[in-house]
Amino acid sequence: MFDLIELDAGMEVIQLGITKVKNILEGLPEPKLSSAECMKLHNTVYTMCTQPPPHSYAQQLYDKHRESFEEYITSMVLPSLREKHGESMLREFVKRWSNNKMMVRLLSIFFHYLDQYFTVRTLLPSCKEVGLICFRDLVYQEMKKKVRDAVISLIDREREGEEIDRVLLKNVLDIFVELGMGYYRDDFEEAMLKDTAVYYSRKASVWVSNNSCRDYMIKAEECLKREKDRVSHYLHASSETKLLQKVRHELLSVSSVHATKLLEKMHLGSHPLLRDETAHDFMDI
Repeated sequence: MFDLIELDAGMEVIQLGITKVKNILEGLPEPKLSSAECMKLHNTVYTMCTQPPPHSYAQQLYDKHRESFEEYITSMVLPSLREKHGESMLREFVKRWSNNKMMVRLLSIFFHYLDQYFTVRTLLPSCKEVGLICFRDLVYQEMKKKVRDAVISLIDREREGEEIDRVLLKNVLDIFVELGMGYYRDDFEEAMLKDTAVYYSRKASVWVSNNSCRDYMIKAEECLKREKDRVSHYLHASSETKLLQKVRHELLSVSSVHATKLLEKMHLGSHPLLRDETAHDFMDI
């Protein structure tokens, strides 16, 4: 025979543990969770799930777990992101993603029994999945355009010669990838490739007017190298082929208006021998 844990009494114990986790994540003065505290919370959940009906509270605990993420996100995470912009917003986004994963790990210890039996039997998302789903649906869906635009802005600034925090960009884009490659492709890569086309179309328009054919091609080759370098440092590897194709199309494709002007300039202003060598270089690039 064991002592029953009533719903309200058990939820009070669990809420104290959840509040402590939130305070730790927010950097408030709070001692670390001890092994004894974790065990107490784990055992409370276990007992509340295994008590005989009508005192079995697995569904209520599962709902409590989800509501804890929803409440934390709406009261703390989203307000902190909405008030920031640009690079500071990106840093906050990375921080909040890291905190969310930490909260998932800690609460999964408390609610371990739910994932062992309840979610398996009911075919509900696991507690670990719920925490990530809440971030995706509440944080990512609201912030994705703002995050995407801030990343693309930094990429363009780097193209202009400004030094940027590449580690930050990689950490941000890794979030898109961790959520799923579809999110990376649809919510970031597509817009990034469009911006790339616009950027290099604008550059080509200036370069073709102000540079010799040979200098233009040197610039084009250097751009290709730098874009490949961006892939190695912070873009996903799957972007490389598409990104380089965009750059080549705008700068060097025979169907590009800028490349057409370059060829006209080459044939009008060059000695025949130099013209042949330059055309050969153009095709190589």
